[in-house]
Amino acid sequence: MSLVKRLHHITVCVGGAQEDIDFQTEVFGQRLIKQTVLFDGRYAHYHLYYANANAEPGSVYTTFPYNRVQGRPGSGQIQSTAYAVPKGSLKFWTEHLSRHKAKHEGIQERFGQKFVRFSHPSGIQLEVLEDDSDKRKGWTTKDVTGDVATRGFHGPVLSVREIPETERFFVDALGFRKTGEEGPYHRFEIGEGGAARTVTLLHEPDRPSGSWIFGAGTAHHLALEVESDEKLAEQKALYDELGYTDASEIKDRMYFHSVYCRCPGGILVECAANVPKGFAIDEPADQLGTSLLLPPWFEARRQEVEAMLEPIKVPEGNMPAGARKVPVNAPAPAPAAAKAASAAEQPAGGAAASRRTSAVFIGGDTSKK
Repeated sequence: MSLVKRLHHITVCVGGAQEDIDFQTEVFGQRLIKQTVLFDGRYAHYHLYYANANAEPGSVYTTFPYNRVQGRPGSGQIQSTAYAVPKGSLKFWTEHLSRHKAKHEGIQERFGQKFVRFSHPSGIQLEVLEDDSDKRKGWTTKDVTGDVATRGFHGPVLSVREIPETERFFVDALGFRKTGEEGPYHRFEIGEGGAARTVTLLHEPDRPSGSWIFGAGTAHHLALEVESDEKLAEQKALYDELGYTDASEIKDRMYFHSVYCRCPGGILVECAANVPKGFAIDEPADQLGTSLLLPPWFEARRQEVEAMLEPIKVPEGNMPAGARKVPVNAPAPAPAAAKAASAAEQPAGGAAASRRTSAVFIGGDTSKK
């Protein structure tokens, strides 16, 4: 039986932070659920999290605004991320995207499901794909109503130059099963399949490899949910057993613990186990995304970090109805940070989560000339 339950999140690198927030919340109709920072490296970059109404794993799309470095799209990357929307809503989406001057390719079809692919301002590719069986609650805005809102991921499309070894990885190491082949597309599903349990490989044998770095306009990784820290340790052991010995140590990502492994086709795949309270560990559930949250181990550097970040404004419509209004970019209350630190439990199974506890920041997200 597979240790993987479903998709957890997908992470990409975009351009400007405010540009990203405006597009994700006002055009694509996503809920901003977390403002934090990249935990790795010497540069201060935002890490912004978006999701559906209930901030469920399987709907969480995270972005690193990364104007400092430009990525190179290509094979060995997530080519696009498909979100499930109600049947009959694609007419709305084509008109809505056109009204906002977002480039799109019109209505297409893959494995019998109609979809529209469109571009984020950074060049990242997104899709809305009809799936009437998905009953998750979409986030709504003044323009994106409940009858057309995205429910969460259907699944990513991964560009690879060869299929067999990436297929072996998803089947043997992660427990997916192959459920379809249509031209260059190969579909894999896990559990009951469908929304948030589907990955599609796109065979592009002649496409040059894309970059693996943090870089604007490219996707960085996809993450799959496992049940617990114990299961995460088992997944790491399975990688070792199968010979995928370049898997990372277990990392503490504040809201979940993670193991990373790059699959043979080049895509970085994370397995993630939620910590207790998940995204509500450091702010109330009805105020997600309203304050800049730093991990407790960076809190003493808040003033320095904030000075390196692009000033941003979150649309008021991002607040759930009836939630207490919080000033934009307000810091988390000190007790919340302390509580989060004590709540960051170590994984079971004999392995402690790796946590970066100090940093030297040398700059923010300024474009290289």
